Amino acid sequence: MKSEKISEAVVRRLPVYLRFLNDLQKREILTVSSQELGQKLDLNPAQIRKDLAYFGDFGRKGIGYDVSYLIEKIRHILKLDQQINVALVGAGNLGHALSNYNAYLKDTMKITAVFDSYPPKIGQKINSLVVQPMEELERTIREQGIRIGIITVPDHEAQNVADILVASGIEAILNFAPVILKTPSDIRVHGADFTTDLQSLAYYLRDGKEEAADEQPQNLN
Repeated sequence: MKSEKISEAVVRRLPVYLRFLNDLQKREILTVSSQELGQKLDLNPAQIRKDLAYFGDFGRKGIGYDVSYLIEKIRHILKLDQQINVALVGAGNLGHALSNYNAYLKDTMKITAVFDSYPPKIGQKINSLVVQPMEELERTIREQGIRIGIITVPDHEAQNVADILVASGIEAILNFAPVILKTPSDIRVHGADFTTDLQSLAYYLRDGKEEAADEQPQNLN
């Protein structure tokens, strides 16, 4: 791997490559070119080659990439070749949905503990997971070697939860609360804000008022 810092954009594209490669493997396709990857993923083939070249020389000229080999390498780069335990805080509707998604995962990254501070939720079962009180969070994180935390609590509680996760040894956080978290510089935080994403999508909609005006019959007299 090159010593230069890898940009976040490159890292975010790696799971996209991996998902497509896994699909190719299921269809028993052995090799793929950057050109084919680019066409299917709507990306510049040169960008794909550059992204992968940050981590090594995985392709062969005139042949392309060996699908199984590249899957193995990307999984290693993303640390998906090792068990990564995840803790989820907030056993509401979204927390339930994310925890239920565990049943469909065939990977080494899974939610292994769920926490909530609301007494009626404590002890509830979500698939094989039992909702635990916040008082057990630090001990459970250390016992299970949990490294990533997911926050699905109301925005006014998110910062406090983040502080507790960081103090308990979490290295990275996926935040679903619509608030910007303040964490130490060595803690990676990714935000998943449905509201912002939906609002930004609205920008690309056609203007209904203008279209309605255009559709009005014109007076030709």
